Amino acid sequence: MQIKLLPLFFLLFTQTCFSAAKIESWNTSQGSRVYYVHTEGLPMVDIEVVFDAGSARDGNQHGISELTSTMLDTGAGKWNADDIAQRFESVGAIFGAGSSKDRAWLSLRTLTQQDLFTKALATMQAILTKPAFNPQDFEREKSRTLAGLKHREESPGALAAITYSKAVFGDHPYAHPGSGFIETVEKITTANLANFYKQYYVAANAMIVIVGDLNKQQAKQTAEKIFADLSIGKKPEAIPTVSMPTKGKFQHLDFESTQTHVLSGLPGTHRNDEDYFTLYVGNHILGGSGLVSKLFKEVREKRGLAYSASSHFAPYFRKGAFTMGLQTRNDQTSKAVKVLTQTLQDFIDQGPTEAELIAAKKNIKGGFAMRIDTNSKLTNYVSMIGFYNKPLNYLDIFQEKVEAVTTASIKDAFKRRINPKLLQTITVGGSEK
Repeated sequence: MQIKLLPLFFLLFTQTCFSAAKIESWNTSQGSRVYYVHTEGLPMVDIEVVFDAGSARDGNQHGISELTSTMLDTGAGKWNADDIAQRFESVGAIFGAGSSKDRAWLSLRTLTQQDLFTKALATMQAILTKPAFNPQDFEREKSRTLAGLKHREESPGALAAITYSKAVFGDHPYAHPGSGFIETVEKITTANLANFYKQYYVAANAMIVIVGDLNKQQAKQTAEKIFADLSIGKKPEAIPTVSMPTKGKFQHLDFESTQTHVLSGLPGTHRNDEDYFTLYVGNHILGGSGLVSKLFKEVREKRGLAYSASSHFAPYFRKGAFTMGLQTRNDQTSKAVKVLTQTLQDFIDQGPTEAELIAAKKNIKGGFAMRIDTNSKLTNYVSMIGFYNKPLNYLDIFQEKVEAVTTASIKDAFKRRINPKLLQTITVGGSEK
């Protein structure tokens, strides 16, 4: 009965507010960092093991980080993919794995009833410490990846994103897409995956997040068990800093479509940037607040040039991109790009109004509780806090940091950090004429 009710538990777990969640931290005997939050109400726990093993660690083998994480649960120890799936299903647990630019992770959501929890945890540990990388499974996953990459070539939005990322980041490890390219994925072998795993999936390069109905002693035992058979290894060297473009660039790629995809931006901010909160609140006003943002009003409401227009910062360990984007009719591309850049310039020159700032703060602070109102959402936030070495009271000070932002600080930060003359602008679509 408990197993059948597990999905219902997940849906109902939205009542608790974690704005003051107490995050505790310690190191395992192997040196891996643990971040723990005790929650009550449901007999369940979310566990996430994180490595500094995202696509920024691909080297010249673009796509290997993503392929490695995809392969983890296709076979481990004495179990094949079907065995693993059946073991999780039999206890109502949910397993996942993935990667981003900075991180690779394995996640588990399970009930804390002892027999169910023990089986789910043992299965996760085997996936983590004894991946098989079976050649037959690898060829199947590789073929799927290649098919996806071929399909990607038919998407103007995907083509725009790839070209834009290269323009913004140049030769930096952030420049390539996590899934890689056809020519790089074709060359990857199971031996390459095994070497990548051996180098990066090690205790010295790992952290674990535990959020749920386990007491602290149980959490400590869980962390020790997870890493017990994992090689200690060593933490990799920090990835290089991101360089700012020396000049602006405009590039158009012809694509047979009625709409043109527009992306424009430059390196923006990182997770531990002193200007982070100021830029975050400022962008909420500029293009991050949907229908009430300046970009939406100027591009959509006043001129009808696009269905929507937005902007965002993507902070990583190093500077991620500040990006403005829209889709417009081919014959309106030049005009739309001009409005996009002029709106940015006006915002830098004039800054937001006090009324706009008050509305933005109210919106951001009012919606914050919804970002951490479930186990899974809280786990994601704690994972970010741990990986980027944010203070343990980050959830408590978030709203204080937002409230401290002023119109003057926004204007100052955008003027110092966002130079319209250095914008990298990519358009993909049909010819304007």
